Amino acid sequence: MKLKPLNDRVLVKRLEGEEVSAGGIIIPDTAKEKPMKAQVVAVGPGKKDEAGNVIAMSVKEGDMVLFNKYAGTEIKIEGQEHLVMREEDILAIIEA
Repeated sequence: MKLKPLNDRVLVKRLEGEEVSAGGIIIPDTAKEKPMKAQVVAVGPGKKDEAGNVIAMSVKEGDMVLFNKYAGTEIKIEGQEHLVMREEDILAIIEA
């Protein structure tokens, strides 16, 4: 299934969280927090201003991003969990 977000929405796939703490303790699945890092899968065209001009998006497909803890709506695409969120919920782009 191909999904194209509308307006200023972004489709992201969460990155896996760490399974071992800094002290070497293995963290069970039930105690893990969901990661706030994700890879951008698809991007909408952008939001329109009052004059009807499209404001370009700051993120693009393939970017690694950091987002708000409770941002977005969870959806499943072909058995994998994804999030659809507004661009304003993205806090930063992670550069390697």
